[in-house]
Amino acid sequence: MGKKIYVFNIANATEQDIKTLFSDYGEVLSVKIKQSKGFGFVEMGTENDSKKAISGLNGTLFMGKTLTVTEAISRQSRAAFHEKKSVFGKDRSFKKAW
Repeated sequence: MGKKIYVFNIANATEQDIKTLFSDYGEVLSVKIKQSKGFGFVEMGTENDSKKAISGLNGTLFMGKTLTVTEAISRQSRAAFHEKKSVFGKDRSFKKAW
């Protein structure tokens, strides 16, 4: 199974548009777009295909917009990141030394 890829700046694209774009880099297993948010996720057939798609498409122009294409962060990793961040933000015991 390939890795999921995060794709940003695709507000006007359909799932078929994205599938066609990514198919140049290998087998596309799935495409899910959050149309109102302008981003989506693509799952490629192999990890190697995912890496090729990321390096080949990140920063390219598509439908008049520059794409951001990166490896997607799992929900668990994202949750752990936000927990650490929120703990730091809520720590009010730190006082200025000056």
